Order: sequence, then C-alpha cells, then structure tokens
Amino acid sequence: MKDIAIERSHRFGDVYLVLALWRGIGLEELCERLLPVGQERIAWAKMAAVLVAARFCEPSSELHIAEDWYRRTALCDLLQLGDEEITKDRLYRGLDHLLAHKAALEAHLSQRCGELFAIENEVLLYDVTSTYFEGQAEANPQAQRGYSRDHRPDCKQVLIALVVTFDGFPLGYEVFAGNTHDARTLQTIVATMEARHGMLGRVWITDRGMASAQNLAWLRQTGRRYIIGAPKSELKKFGSDLARPDGWRTVQEGVEVKLTRNPETDETVILCRSTDRRSKEKAMHDKFSQRIEAALKRLAARIARSKKRLDPAPLNRQIGRILQQNQRAAARFAIVLEPDSCPAGFCLRMTHNAAFDDWAALSEGAYLLRSNITDWSDQQLWKAYIQLTQAEAAFRIHKDQLKVRPIWHQREDRVQAHILVCFLAFVLWKSLEMWQQRAGLGNSPRTILEELARIQSHDVVLPTATHGQIRLRCVTQPDPAQAALLDRLGIVLPKRMRL
Repeated sequence: MKDIAIERSHRFGDVYLVLALWRGIGLEELCERLLPVGQERIAWAKMAAVLVAARFCEPSSELHIAEDWYRRTALCDLLQLGDEEITKDRLYRGLDHLLAHKAALEAHLSQRCGELFAIENEVLLYDVTSTYFEGQAEANPQAQRGYSRDHRPDCKQVLIALVVTFDGFPLGYEVFAGNTHDARTLQTIVATMEARHGMLGRVWITDRGMASAQNLAWLRQTGRRYIIGAPKSELKKFGSDLARPDGWRTVQEGVEVKLTRNPETDETVILCRSTDRRSKEKAMHDKFSQRIEAALKRLAARIARSKKRLDPAPLNRQIGRILQQNQRAAARFAIVLEPDSCPAGFCLRMTHNAAFDDWAALSEGAYLLRSNITDWSDQQLWKAYIQLTQAEAAFRIHKDQLKVRPIWHQREDRVQAHILVCFLAFVLWKSLEMWQQRAGLGNSPRTILEELARIQSHDVVLPTATHGQIRLRCVTQPDPAQAALLDRLGIVLPKRMRL
C-alpha cells in the first residue's frame, strides 16, 4: 500500500459542468457543423469550446489559457486534446473562425434555449454599455473615446448594444464605435433583431438614452410598440398632473403610478413616483446645496476681509465654477455681487429661489415613461419597464464575472470575437442560472462553479507484483453537499476516464 501514488491532479467539476451546458444547448453540435476542419489536426469546434469554457470558469487572456489554465483542468481528457495542442496562436485562429458565424450562433441559441426554458421574446429589453481598451487600438476604427460607463475617459472604447428577453435571456448584440450616441444605435438594433425574430406584436423597452424625437417618431410611424424612459426635464410638461392627488395607484410598496396623455404625440405617459428615489434625490439636493452655501460663505468672507477694491470678473467666474460643480442644486440659489461701501466695492448676496424649492418638493422621486401601448394597465406598463434591470444585470455579469473589460486585443475582428466569446459564456451563465432555479438551488452560478471546482481528477498509480504499474484516471468522490447539488442538477459524474 505504501507504493500507491496519486499523480496528475486536475480541476474537473467546473469544466465538466461547462461542457454539459455547452452540449446541452447544442453548441458543440452546431460548431462542429459550422466550423471547418480544413487541414488542421484539431477541430476548430474544440477550440471554441476551450475559449468559452475558460471565459466561463476563469476569465483571462488567450496566453494565460494556453500556458496555465488549460493544463490545470481536465479538458485535455474531456475533449481529447493534449496540453501541447492548445497554443495562443491556435486560440487566436479559433476566435477568427468563430466570429464568422455570429448570426447563426445567435439564431440557434434563441431557438434552442427558447425550447429548453420556455423563453418568450415578445417583450425585448434593450440597453447599451461601453467597454474600454488597454493600448492605443490604432488598428481598430471602432475604438474611440466617448462617454465611459466604466469611468475611464482616458481610454478608447467600443459600445455593446444588448437585447435580452423579459426574463433576461440574451437574444443578440451589436458592437458600435465608442463615440456613438446611444440613440443612434436603436434603429440598427431593432431592424437586426426583427429580421431574425420577426416584428409582429413585439414590444421594445429601453431607457431614456434612446428617447430622441427621431427614434420615437420612427417607432410610431413604423408601427412598433414601445415603453421608453424620458428625461426628467420632461416632467415639467406634466406638472399639473403630477400635483393633482387623484389618479395615483400603488403598484409596489413605495411606488405609485398615474396614466395621462401627451397631447402633442398622443402617447400614453406613465407618471411614477418612488419613496426611495425621493429620499435619495432629496439627500442629493441637500448635499449639493450645503456645498454651495459653504463655498459661497467662504467667498463672501474673503470679499469682506479685502482691504482693496476687487475686480468682480474673476469672482463671477469663481461663482460659476461653484455652481457648475454642484449643478443639481445650482438653480436653488440667486447670487449677486451688490455695490457696497466696503473696501472691496461690493458684497456677495445669496438668496433661495422659492420656485426651485416648490418644484423640488413636487418632483423629487418622480420620473416618467412614454409608450404607444394603449391596451396595458398602468401596472403592466410600469412592471415591464422595471424589467430593464435584467439588461443592466447582464452587463454587470459581463463585466464583473466574465471580465469583458478591459480589452487587450488591438484588431477590430479580434475585439469582435472577444465580445462574442463573452456573449456565449453569458448564455451558458444564464442557462445555468435558470437550470439551478428550477432545481431550487438559488440563482448564483458562481457559487455552483466554485463548489464543483473542488472536484478533481487524479491518476491513481498502483504497483504490481512484477514491479510494473497500473494507472487509473479517477474522479474524486463528491462530498455530501456536492453530491446533493449534482443530484438536484441531474448531473452524473464519471468515476473513471480513459487514459
């Protein structure tokens, strides 16, 4: 017994789960059909599986996959690909082959996952985010500086426009230049998705960044139904409706809504007010008001201490900067430099604008939505719009769990392929989330992955009486918690694997 040895330990449980997902939603079969074998000894479909599995389990670069991650996993046994066959250059070429089939992949996933999870795509949620580059990305015309959701205005970026279903399942995406305004993406996305999934009866839900007059007119004129957020500045058009106490209905604890009409466009307007949002906006107004008051008091004291006549021009510029830095409460104050007999020649006078306070008291916590849907209730309209959090959650998973950012690739096609791999990994992520919800295991795929990653494969080396060896490639026995989890998911692990 003393000569029994354990060798070649590899991560098994998490990669086995990923391959089960990959095969379960038909991506292995599809990639084998789509990706050419050519002169290569190794099928590109297997390279695609490695790229997506790595992005799902341990997001990193292609270099890290080839030199570190892959050799620590049991994929070499599960895919029958030796460690030496996974190289950085081969993974890059795998990206190139995969990108050519983006549309076919999206179409397949929509159909297959719709069948598996009973996903409906009659209501589509649309949102846009940005992801930034490390490096100059000079070979990529889409890499441009623009409004950065990642707070990296120093870096070039691209925009990712994502469409998900009402339940948050991804249907498709497009990539735009980093300096594209959100509103300019809408018509392209709508046309692309409807070409793939049809137009009839579909409802588009998106946020106020898309609410340009041109977009809204186009949606109405082409017969498309929508619910869209509106800029807060539009609330003033409906101030009288906002002020009247009648017509409000509670749709959720702390949230009330009220329907009215926009006489200019004949749209349904959904006025909403939230207790939590009111507290937050009031706190923001108070915070910026206090900053303005403190800065103006310091400036007034400096003027009062002056022993000589001052030039008002630089002081007015300083007042402008104070208000600019605290814009949310700037309109609350009326500020003048009044002539005075003091040495400075004037003093600073500050008064509160009563109209600002009245409007703040009425509008804090309020927002409005616009729609051309006439056969839904106020509650249906509001609840549908609130589902946009599903699109926002999808972006958080892309960025935090799948590490779509920063992008290190410099070529446009490689950037597009990198984003496609992240999209496919997110499809697996969402599939696992729905799978575990059905099994009563919560909704945290990362927890499942981390638990199963502790299951490993090993080579058990047994000596023989003739001084030889018997080598068995075995999978560790799951502990009770892991066994219960696997049982709920319906996954049966192999006990041994072929050498």
